[in-house]
Amino acid sequence: MQNILDALGRAFKSLLHPKMLVLTLWPMLLSLLFWGGIFWWFWDAWATDLTHLAQGYGVEDHLAQWGFVWVAHWVVSLLLFSMLLPAVYVTSLLFTAIFAMPIMLKFVAARDYPELEQKFGGTLVGSVWAAVVAVSVFLILWVLTLPLWLIPFGPIVVPTMLSAYLNQRLFTYDALTDHASVEEFEQIKERAQGRLFSMGAILGFVHYIPVLNFFTPIYIGLAFIHLSLAELRCLRAQRVSVRSLEVSP
Repeated sequence: MQNILDALGRAFKSLLHPKMLVLTLWPMLLSLLFWGGIFWWFWDAWATDLTHLAQGYGVEDHLAQWGFVWVAHWVVSLLLFSMLLPAVYVTSLLFTAIFAMPIMLKFVAARDYPELEQKFGGTLVGSVWAAVVAVSVFLILWVLTLPLWLIPFGPIVVPTMLSAYLNQRLFTYDALTDHASVEEFEQIKERAQGRLFSMGAILGFVHYIPVLNFFTPIYIGLAFIHLSLAELRCLRAQRVSVRSLEVSP
């Protein structure tokens, strides 16, 4: 847990630098503008389609017998908003991963981890593939777990756990792409999987807090850079210690 707290603290310190503050708002703003425009343009058509679907299954007629027709319209709006939330969230993270992560990685590595040797184990293809897999699995799980939103604490627990998966899958590879070798990347995934997922859950919860979620895409990226590079530094230090023991008489 201490590693996670250290990474979160260092990420907050990095976030306060003017160079990082410039990056802070634009991923979420661009995502909101993009998806807000799409939903504003297609809202009536999508709402009509979902209403017809409910009527086709007799849901609205059944509710009308009990005087609850308004529930069907409320559910349609809820479903549309449930589609908007992951779309905005995923798009803001993708903007961050694609455009901002290289800038943040160079900034953090130069200031806080200058001693780390760059082994360039990551590739552009690997980064794209990691993003495609992470987003695809996240969206599939989001749809499959929608019924769980109706149970107590479901609207909090479900998106937080899904965000934990997305965060650690989307940012860990990019955070290590310049410095870790392929072997080191696999070792860090194995030894730090729990810490990476736990930090992803913490940051996933924060992302759904109004106002704060405007700052979280960049903060999430910085936190995963700090945690990943700290894990890499620890891994290499342990290797040096083992080698020293092996050669000592």
